[in-house]
Amino acid sequence: MQKEKVIVIGSGPAGLTAALYTARAMLNPLVISGSELGGQISITNEVENYPGFPEGITGPELVELMQKQAEKFGARILIDEVTEVNFRDGPPFSLTTHGDTFEAEVVIVCVGASPIRLGVPGEEEMIGRGVSFCATCDGFFFRNKEIAVVGGGDTAITDALELAQYAKKVYVIHRRDQLRAGQVLQQRAFAHSRLEFIWSMVVEEVLGEKTVDGLALRDVKTGQESILKVGGVFIAIGFTPNSRSFSNILELGNTGYIITDERRATSAPGVFAAGDIRQNSLRQIGTAVGDGITAAISVFKYLQQTRNGA
Repeated sequence: MQKEKVIVIGSGPAGLTAALYTARAMLNPLVISGSELGGQISITNEVENYPGFPEGITGPELVELMQKQAEKFGARILIDEVTEVNFRDGPPFSLTTHGDTFEAEVVIVCVGASPIRLGVPGEEEMIGRGVSFCATCDGFFFRNKEIAVVGGGDTAITDALELAQYAKKVYVIHRRDQLRAGQVLQQRAFAHSRLEFIWSMVVEEVLGEKTVDGLALRDVKTGQESILKVGGVFIAIGFTPNSRSFSNILELGNTGYIITDERRATSAPGVFAAGDIRQNSLRQIGTAVGDGITAAISVFKYLQQTRNGA
């Protein structure tokens, strides 16, 4: 068993920032990255709303810079997935990956949340080329285009209203014949001249070669198929927290996100959580970075207190 002082689970902005700050505090953190180094931003084509990059930066480039900075101060990154954790009997805590077993005095959970996907042909291939899951991140790139939003809840309608600031027209595609969003959002959406609603339709395929140029739709009532020409599609049917491994170990909210206090401490002493996995996260790079900083500073203070017997 490999013994560590601090283990960070996850390598998105929250995880890499937590690694940077704990490394600078001489805590020699180990980051177990998960299957995809960088998390969601590793598949983000362009990031323009993160401070310090006035010309924008691609998601993979930002991940690489964050990784280099964390490693510069001594953080170690292991490309592997945590398959099992035991927080009940710790600290120290035990974690198992595909390749090894670890013991840690402190753990920072930064495993994020994954957007629910449509699971249709063309979707995966067009991510970053017209398929997006974040209106705030990518809306600016669709200026003066006709685009679509898939979904009918609060997130979908909020996204549609935000995208209407940039797009020529926004089609809202919903599988039902009425929205699930709150009444205030509905009123705003129905009153907006750039929004058009396509009811009782589902997306069967994302079309395009180099970039998205259309959607194949099917009417759920009649079965009739049609093509909608658009230059992009935002999928807003929800997010799934990557908290399955912690469901019977840490306190979770009703929607499955980890509950923390203001220090980013979880219900298990010595276990902290940061980023999109945390309940009430805004799912932005900047807030994830802030979470990582808060968690790292809290870890440093926690270790000081435990060594002093506090």
